[in-house]
Formats: sequence, structure tokens, C-alpha cells
Amino acid sequence: MRAALLAALALLQMAEAANAPPVAGPDAMRYERAITVPAGTGQACAVLDATIYPHAEPALSDLRIFPDPAVGAAVAVGKPGGAVREVPYALTLSEAVTEETQPARLLNLGTVGGKIEFDLEMPARAYTDVTLNLDPAVQDFLATATVEGADELGSHVKVTQLGSFTLFDLSSQKLSRDTTLPLPESTYRYLHVELSLAHAPGAVSGTSFVPAMVQGATVPPSREAQILYSTVAETSAVRTVGRESRASFEVPARVPVERVEVVLTPGVKGNFSREVRVTAEAEKQMKPEDDQRAPLPETVTGTILRVHETEAGREIRTEELGFPAILGANLQRGAKVEVAIENGDDQPLPVAAVRLEMRQRKICFDASAAVDGLALFYGDPGLAAPVYDYAKLFRPAEKALAATLGPERLNPAYRPAPAEKLPFTQRHPEVLWVALIAVVCALGMVALRSAKSVGR
Repeated sequence: MRAALLAALALLQMAEAANAPPVAGPDAMRYERAITVPAGTGQACAVLDATIYPHAEPALSDLRIFPDPAVGAAVAVGKPGGAVREVPYALTLSEAVTEETQPARLLNLGTVGGKIEFDLEMPARAYTDVTLNLDPAVQDFLATATVEGADELGSHVKVTQLGSFTLFDLSSQKLSRDTTLPLPESTYRYLHVELSLAHAPGAVSGTSFVPAMVQGATVPPSREAQILYSTVAETSAVRTVGRESRASFEVPARVPVERVEVVLTPGVKGNFSREVRVTAEAEKQMKPEDDQRAPLPETVTGTILRVHETEAGREIRTEELGFPAILGANLQRGAKVEVAIENGDDQPLPVAAVRLEMRQRKICFDASAAVDGLALFYGDPGLAAPVYDYAKLFRPAEKALAATLGPERLNPAYRPAPAEKLPFTQRHPEVLWVALIAVVCALGMVALRSAKSVGR
């Protein structure tokens, strides 16, 4: 009985060892990229580009930072998991900083000298754009908004001129509407706004502008809190097919695509508003044993627009050439992506390039670890994500050192562990589990017989 128990415990320990995740070491990683860190102390961060994703494990679980062998760090060649100092890190994802679109309280609405005037009580945070909620029934207008900022309300308080901005609605011309004040970064508690309105060309006569058309204002996150993006792929090969301008991409597996940006040629003139269709289709499986059914295409739509003109002496400038386009077709396999701009009966847009973008990812670490040079290693299948105290306690610094990654290269110290050289228990862990189950069954039978003997 005791011998059987000892055998079961030994088998259990061997099974756990066989199933233990491999130990990370630079010689077990197929790829490496040198990390350049500027002189300084504190936190350093490097932007991760799209090159890493096809060769790294899903969710970047196999990323490791070690001293760079090219600048003298010793690597235990031929010994997977050699004793080389591992540098803790944290991964970050660009996102809007805990700010939501908030309302601004409308105060003192009225008319002074033929102009609509009012005050806005702003949220207690930094802000840039402020969107005026004007009655949507009031259309075809041009407005000049003069804005002042102050920390108090009153006739004798100190105010700061924040600028004059053009707002407009050009519905009759089949163009857009813009009621946003593009302010510089500000923190004033109150804004005073003067609106001088006039009818746009083509407006229906009889429309009047009254204070009631101002229904409030909203404050989106400041520009400093907006999401940052990195380029995944870019092409200038834009072809015209029928009434569409099309650009094609081949995106490797696991590379995130979250936004589309259209770049116009410099000096382009003319106003437009065009629908854009993004289609993604995963590649077919190449192995005979895989599912050979044709993958279903994925479609995302958006709009790009541009209005640059002068109406009734007022300059109008608004431009939106990008939109969110989160794709999932390439999460497991490579995908073919096509971006089609619908021109209708208009001339094709003078497109200089089309970009696929992803939210900016960074890898951050302590700059003091870079004294002897660092390199980023990856490409170890099955390696579990690391668990660092540094990542658990990580807080992004306001001004981290901007580290950069060198070009991807094959790791010259890479030594794959041949399966035939691994211990039998690691090559065939299922045998251990079968033996363990057999021992447990034998123990159960012994215990049952003992119980019957005691009963008699």
C-alpha cells in the first residue's frame, strides 16, 4: 500500500514536470531586435510595430528583454534557458485617458447687438474641442464664434481671447455641418461665446436666428487624451475600377487592424463627402487536414469628407480622412484587405496613399537596465506570458524616454531543442498520466479489499 502511494506521488511529480512551461532564454528565441535607449533615467518605452506580430506568439506572450549579445552579453549557447538576466517590462495600449464626453452648462443665453451670446460652465479638466448643440432644424447658415476664457463670471474679471472660429451648415449644397470650436488646450472654468450668424448661399429665405437655437454644448476628451495609432500597412497603388477607387493589402496573421486613413496629394482642392467600404477575407488553410471551406468576407464602412472654402467672407475648414475599422479576419490567418472609395458620378479623388492602422502599443521598462545594451527576443512557441512585479505596479510616466527598436533579424544564438533529445517524459506526457490513472485504480481496489476484510 505504501509503495503504491509513493509510486503515485512520483508519477504525479513527473507529470507536472513534463507539463511545466518551458523556461525563457535568449537562445530559445528565433528572432531579436536591438533596443536603443537615449541617455537618462526612469521609464523608457519603445513603440511595437506590425513586424513583430506574425513571428510572435498570440497576445505577444513570448516577448522577452535580455542584454544584447551584440554588445558583449554572454549567452549560454546550446543550453535552452541559459542563465541570462531577464529585464522586466510592461505592455501598454494607447487609449483615451479616462475622459468621457461631458456636457457644459449653458448660462446667460441672450442677444446683444444682433449677436447671440452665452456662457458655458466647463468641466473641471483640460479640454480642446467644444461642440455647440445647435437646433438641427436650423440649416444653411454661416457663423463666426468669438470665444473668451475666464475663471470667474463678471464684468470686471480678467479674460483671455481664445480665437474666432467658423461654424456652418451647408445642407443645400449637400455638404456637411460643423459646430465644433477647435480651441487650444484650455482649463478655464468659463467660456464666453458670441455668435454672429448669416444665411449661407442657397438658404431658404425667412429662417431667423434666435437664442433658442443654442441648446447646449458637449466637451469630448482633449486631444492629448485621444488614441494614438501606428501604421500597419500603406500603399500608393490606388486603381480606379468602375465608380470606385480601390487599394489592396495582404495583412499577415495576428496583425491588428483598427483604423483606415486616406492621404490626399498635397495641394488638392475641392470639397467632397465619400463613402468608403473595407472588405477583409481570410486566406484559405493550406494543410489538407484543415477546414477548406471558403472563409466568409468581413465588411466595414465609413465616410471621409473635406470642406475648404470661403462663404460670405468666412473661411470654412473641416476634414475627416480616417475612421475606425476593426477587422478580425486576420486574427488566426493572413487576410486580403481591400479599401474601396465610392466616387459615384464624381471624379476619383487624388489619393496619395491609403493606410491601415492599429492602436499604438508600447513596451516599457526601467532605463537603468540598458547600461550594457538590450535586445527584444521573441519566437518561442508555447512560451507562457511572463509575470513581473514591474508590470503589476506599472504606471505610465508623463515623459518616458523614447526608446527605439532596430530591424528584425534572426537570432544567431538560436538553438531549437530537437524533440528527440527531450526527455521521454516531456515528449510523451500522456504515458505518465495513463500510468498515474492505473496506479490510482490499483490503490482503489486495494482499499476496497481492505474495507471488505475489516467488515468480515
